[in-house]
Amino acid sequence: MATSVQHDLEELRTRALADLADAVDAPAGEIWEKTYLGPKGELTLFLRGLGALPADERPTAGRAGNALKRELEAAWDSRHRILAAADLDQHLAADAVDVTLPGRPPTIGAAHPVSQMIDELSEIFALLGFQTVFGPEVETAHYNFDLLNIPADHPARDVWDTIHVDLPGEIVMRTHTSPMQARVMEQTEPPVRVVVPGRVYRYEAQDASHEWMFHQLEGLAVDRTITMADLKGVLAELARQLFGPNRRIRFRCDFFPFVEPGVDFAVDCAICGGKGCRVCKQTGWLEMGGAGMVHPKVLAGVGYDPAVYTGFAFGLGIERMTMMRTGVDDVRAFAGNDLRFLRQFAGFA
Repeated sequence: MATSVQHDLEELRTRALADLADAVDAPAGEIWEKTYLGPKGELTLFLRGLGALPADERPTAGRAGNALKRELEAAWDSRHRILAAADLDQHLAADAVDVTLPGRPPTIGAAHPVSQMIDELSEIFALLGFQTVFGPEVETAHYNFDLLNIPADHPARDVWDTIHVDLPGEIVMRTHTSPMQARVMEQTEPPVRVVVPGRVYRYEAQDASHEWMFHQLEGLAVDRTITMADLKGVLAELARQLFGPNRRIRFRCDFFPFVEPGVDFAVDCAICGGKGCRVCKQTGWLEMGGAGMVHPKVLAGVGYDPAVYTGFAFGLGIERMTMMRTGVDDVRAFAGNDLRFLRQFAGFA
């Protein structure tokens, strides 16, 4: 091997080992590896240039270059372990936890006011002998309308402000929880006593007491000899449990296709104390929902004999009952996702 080549390799060895000893951390070590052993490192370029040497010098120069490569790789492996361990120790020291610091209290969530009202309603009706069940929010028109005495040509079908789903068949977002009347009765022999809380959807204008999506509580009781007096007694007890003995209640004749006779059930407005406000539309009364005796056609449609069985049903607005309990004067606030608003009512029930 020519003296110049030997001298170059010795000079490269001395400089590489000195630079490696000067590498004080992992990033510096990585720079060293790239400088000497990387694809464009000095030793790599030297080995690639052996082809330019005279043929008789190549074998000796190649053996010397490969020996230096093995030496530098071994030196790098040893130094790399030391630098990596030091780097790990430095990170652990920086990330150390001071166990004497006070802990951060976890953020504790709370049920939404409407969810709390649903839980309370379920408890009240459980004491009255009703079971809580749930139903689908996406319904067929068969259950949402047909089995509730609202056939396709019925004029009442046009006033439900229905949101239709773009699927084969007449599929809708349920406009009320009443479809569960038919679903429960189809699967249950009398007596029946259930309440059905859940979301309902209507394409209608929004104001302080109306939302396009809201929660409703359906109630259904079917047995022999059930009368309107039973319905009034259940709703009166509900009002007493929720709003106390001083609230007044009102029943007025109303029309719903799936009950006969039908009534609307209202409570004197707790927001204004019955004096009149924007929530009760200056009437002093806030309608909680509709109710009545189950229509004989609805009973017959699910296989019950109307000559043997009677029943009552009601549908109540859960947000409105929550407004009465909390004093909130705009139903839209419950779906606004404003934590400042919601935190005020954590645990109100």
